[in-house]
Amino acid sequence: MTTHILGDTGVLTGRSLRHILRSPDTIITTAVTPIALMLLFVYVLGGAINTGSGGSYINYMLPGILLITIASGIAYTAYRLFLDMQGGIFERFQSMPIARSSVLWAHVLTSVVSNLVSVALVVGVALLMGFRTGASVGAWLAVAGILVLFTLALTWLAVIAGLSAKTVDGASAFSYPLIFLPFISSAFVPTGTMPGPVAWFAENQPVTSIVNSIRALFAQQPVGNDLWIALAWCLGLLGFAYALAASAYRRKVS
Repeated sequence: MTTHILGDTGVLTGRSLRHILRSPDTIITTAVTPIALMLLFVYVLGGAINTGSGGSYINYMLPGILLITIASGIAYTAYRLFLDMQGGIFERFQSMPIARSSVLWAHVLTSVVSNLVSVALVVGVALLMGFRTGASVGAWLAVAGILVLFTLALTWLAVIAGLSAKTVDGASAFSYPLIFLPFISSAFVPTGTMPGPVAWFAENQPVTSIVNSIRALFAQQPVGNDLWIALAWCLGLLGFAYALAASAYRRKVS
């Protein structure tokens, strides 16, 4: 049974990836906004921002940019899933001897792959702009693991939106608050510079712990409790979103 599910998921993932290869503009579009933000913050606003870290501003703000890249990319997952639903693809798959769960997992794995490609593009541009890190291979793998978990959690939220939306615009609109969330965190300025209520929200929302963990790994500094808080947020959100997405999918196909 497990082999059957893995085989079906692999075939359907290949189908979704071929769609992206035929239309690479989705990956490029996903990377354009974060790159534009990097240019704006580093070359226009960065000189007026004092982070207290003493290092390059691009080193400080890159973790937040990476999260914005992922939040932008998952909108396409909801969009593609919505089009499949509207096009009757799911009904055709139901008439075939394939595992039902493989349909959703194919979209999820495609999202992970495409978002990692977008993240790699953004990191490449950041290196050209002066980003430097002495992080070890282990630290890079830890950063990659955090980003994959974050992508999985947001992608399952995108699955819910794709299954529940009534219009194409509605399928992708849910990602806008997620893109905005890093701006109210420690991604671009220290939370201590914010007014009281805003600072409290920024310090206790998930993006701050994730950004702080990635920043510490890049800077070869102790991660502390931020890593465990970040993992708890990612795993908790992943479990919650997966349960809701599976329930919504069962209602759709029943």
